[in-house]
Amino acid sequence: MNQELKNAIVRNIERIMNMGASYVDVRFHEADNSETLVIYDGNLEGNDTTYECGVGVRVLFGGAWGFAATSNLLDVESCFDRAYQNSSTASKLVKVPLSMGKKPAHKSAFKSPVEIDPFTVPLKDKLDFLVNLDNQIKEDWIVRRYAMANFQKKKVHFFNSEGTEFERDLSNTFASMSIMALDSDGQIQERSCELFTTGKGTRGWEMLTNPELFAGHADRIKSELSQLIKADSLEYGKRSVILLPGQGYLQVHETIGHPLELDRILGYELSYAGGSFVNLDSFGKLQYGSEKLNVSAFGGIENSPGSFGFDDEGSPERNYMLIEKGKLVNCLTSRAMINEANERAGRQVFTESGGAARATAFYRAPIDRMTNVNIEPGNDGTLEDIIANTENGIVVDNPVSWSIGSNREHFHFGCEIAWEIKDGKRTRILKNPTYQGHTIEFYNNLSAVGDERTWMVGQVNNCGKGEPNQVMQLGHGIPVVKFDNVITGEKE
Repeated sequence: MNQELKNAIVRNIERIMNMGASYVDVRFHEADNSETLVIYDGNLEGNDTTYECGVGVRVLFGGAWGFAATSNLLDVESCFDRAYQNSSTASKLVKVPLSMGKKPAHKSAFKSPVEIDPFTVPLKDKLDFLVNLDNQIKEDWIVRRYAMANFQKKKVHFFNSEGTEFERDLSNTFASMSIMALDSDGQIQERSCELFTTGKGTRGWEMLTNPELFAGHADRIKSELSQLIKADSLEYGKRSVILLPGQGYLQVHETIGHPLELDRILGYELSYAGGSFVNLDSFGKLQYGSEKLNVSAFGGIENSPGSFGFDDEGSPERNYMLIEKGKLVNCLTSRAMINEANERAGRQVFTESGGAARATAFYRAPIDRMTNVNIEPGNDGTLEDIIANTENGIVVDNPVSWSIGSNREHFHFGCEIAWEIKDGKRTRILKNPTYQGHTIEFYNNLSAVGDERTWMVGQVNNCGKGEPNQVMQLGHGIPVVKFDNVITGEKE
């Protein structure tokens, strides 16, 4: 980092604190790069690159935040002044003053584990890989096919008025392939595959070319789609539903992750992303699920876009439980939200930041975001073990549609494919599978959780939240899970 810019940042933090601010933090995004390549029906549909660089300043004055950003690195002083003026104006409207509390200073660094930096791979090699993948999924009976790769790289320097400084080098690799065909009723059916991880290893170009994680799944999804277009539709009725991780990650994202973001619980997202059925009295009391449900916010996963070392308030990522044996015990939060929640409750509900304050770019202020929200592996064996103990059910994979209540209290999901289970055995593939339920009732009907052999990390590259909208990346470690007495299919 340029020493002159660093000196200007440190000098202006001290200047704003001397003007009466209670806290100041600054993020300098030295580099924020993204590259997206899309092959659609054999044609190059997208080749987009972005580069961003700038400074974001956040000032807490009179219990209110002020934020400003600039890409003009020759005049960061005026950016500090705008952030201060915004906080001063906002402080006149404060009802519950925000506070960051006190934290000791630390100097740290975090770097994503990467073998091959995707931004060093020639464009020709990237296109050759995607074109080869497109050739693998191409068949005369497939009417649409799609292959995409997205690479991200961020270098961020953080400073705050407590003396904390850190550097963060993040790399993420995302990819997906999808094929579609017409079934016997003239409806489109789809099978897809997203690049996933085992939670271990590295996060570079090497993920994409790993047959287990992505490149080797073309023949499988073609085979499944060829059976799907000849299949019967799932009939309406109550039965057990077994979620593969490709579907389970979205179930957890929408009905555990978002309801447990503290800013949503406090009502800050009501006008856009919605609220939460959870309230401040729920913690330590609410039986969110059966005793088989253990959910963590685990920042120590090596290979996940939800692992980033330190959040955008300088708090280190933590490994802690959100739900233990079905009981709700903690939430996803930043430092300021903790103080406001405790003030509103009139007691200490939370004691420590979850390291969840994140901003999508230098020109956005950090808000509470999911990190790695995971269902911990259980002891009910493999997928085949769980199937063997199922009398009447379906196994489902990959979402095609979802509808979630504004407070996340109920949901409806449509999936790409289902395998029917009768008396402990798979019988046939079914198309148009759907299931629905109320969140608390659903998780309290959790009857089986697969072991570590079934656990994988689903990557999310487009979680949207905030006004203006901020797109964020994260991960969900999910085993195979089984729920009983679930409403499935649609009434005629």
